[in-house]
Amino acid sequence: MTIRFLICGLFCLFFSTLIAPFVLWMCKKLKASQSILQYVDKHKSKEGTPTMGGLIFLFTILFAACFMLRYNTFLAWFCLAITFCYALLGFLDDFLKIYNHHNEGLKPYQKIIGQVGIAIVVAIYAYMSGCTTLKFFAYEFDIGWLIIPLVVLVLVATVNSVNLTDGLDGLAGGVSFIYCLFFGIILATIGSVEFQNMALICFGMCGALLGFLLFNCFPAKIFMGDTGSLALGGFIAITAILSGLELLLPIMGIMFVLSALSDIIQVLHYKRTKKRVFLMAPLHHHFEKKGVHENRIVVVYIVVTAAVCLSVLVGVLAVGI
Repeated sequence: MTIRFLICGLFCLFFSTLIAPFVLWMCKKLKASQSILQYVDKHKSKEGTPTMGGLIFLFTILFAACFMLRYNTFLAWFCLAITFCYALLGFLDDFLKIYNHHNEGLKPYQKIIGQVGIAIVVAIYAYMSGCTTLKFFAYEFDIGWLIIPLVVLVLVATVNSVNLTDGLDGLAGGVSFIYCLFFGIILATIGSVEFQNMALICFGMCGALLGFLLFNCFPAKIFMGDTGSLALGGFIAITAILSGLELLLPIMGIMFVLSALSDIIQVLHYKRTKKRVFLMAPLHHHFEKKGVHENRIVVVYIVVTAAVCLSVLVGVLAVGI
């Protein structure tokens, strides 16, 4: 089984690296370029960089799933279906930005309606299928119908947190790679065939993200766009929800949580006092304003994520799940 996970990851790495130049060429041909917000002055040189690079790892993971998944594959395909629903929502947002030549796509309320709508479908499925038990290391809690609001909260919060983290070259992709790697290992230890398939697509996503990062690391040749960031958030959330590991998500995804919290704190404090807590939110932009190079910020985010995920993995192996 370990060999199967490794083969899937390597296959996805090879395939994503193979198709990335074509996606990059296509985005340039269609003039699908990123508009930079005026107040993000340090990123002015990135104006015009192609976007929608999330298609690289999305096409890859879909192609790999067609060949690598076997036996009791429903949960894995359901994970991918929800991932692509959020990808479609992000694609519409990116398309409108490109079409209007402006960094505003869907209206905020339109994004929320779309995100919540998809989340409600997942929540109803989770409740109807009996996925109401939360696991936290050796402890389990059956929360019954409360799973519905929890699933909606987890999906919407995760999708937006990953989206907010996507602000520096390689940041969201690098942190997501570490998260998916360790989460895949945890799923692989559970033993269920369905969870093994979910672990497989996690390792596939790792390989796909590595191929994408070859073109997204500083200086980025292509951005993932909302097409990629919303899809990644959806993927991270849905795999946690269907495995009953929602409580591990905010721990392992601590840097996603900090991105969201810093943005929320900034907005609420500014509305109340007209003063800022951070020089700029989310948190990674604050560090940029302090003069820290974005490569250093990305490395710190990845290292912290790896350390926290490793601690969780050690705990899971020690006490079970």
